[in-house]
Amino acid sequence: MLSVIVSTEGVERTAVATLASLVPGAAAGVVSDVTLVDRGGSDTIARVADVAGCNYLAFDGNRAEALAAGARRARSPWLMFLHAGAVLDPGWIEETTQFIEGVMASGQPRAGIFRYARSPYAPAGWRDGVISLVRSLTGSGADQGLVIARDHYDRLGGHAGRGTEAALPRDLGRSARTLLRSRVILAA
Repeated sequence: MLSVIVSTEGVERTAVATLASLVPGAAAGVVSDVTLVDRGGSDTIARVADVAGCNYLAFDGNRAEALAAGARRARSPWLMFLHAGAVLDPGWIEETTQFIEGVMASGQPRAGIFRYARSPYAPAGWRDGVISLVRSLTGSGADQGLVIARDHYDRLGGHAGRGTEAALPRDLGRSARTLLRSRVILAA
């Protein structure tokens, strides 16, 4: 049902944290395949992909082009884009399934974006307040993840040629995206 494309920067710890949050989705049959797209240039992520049973793609270029390359390898009719270090709430499986079923039933193309949550273990400071303010003014960030139908993604031209990965969610517009209740916590 869902192919997950995870953008990595060669850091094992963050990639493993994201993969761990996807395991229940794979066990439930929601996640059919995962591709780790690594721009880090080391063998670390290749080993992580091998151990976890994921696809691996080494890529030179910007993150938007890397995500587009990962999407071309995906096998499912629905795509989920995440950054390494993005840890999803346990309720993401049911909500994502309901979101996909709702979009398919309505026939209206929409994309889902997870709700940002600051890690409860991260030290709080003035920087966090500024980040929260910026997020509320500009809308969702690319690091919050994106769930989108492959055909809708292809019609929009995907990430390729947009320059930055944030351009795709922004180009969707507020009316064509749904802020999901499930949260994504970004591990540093």
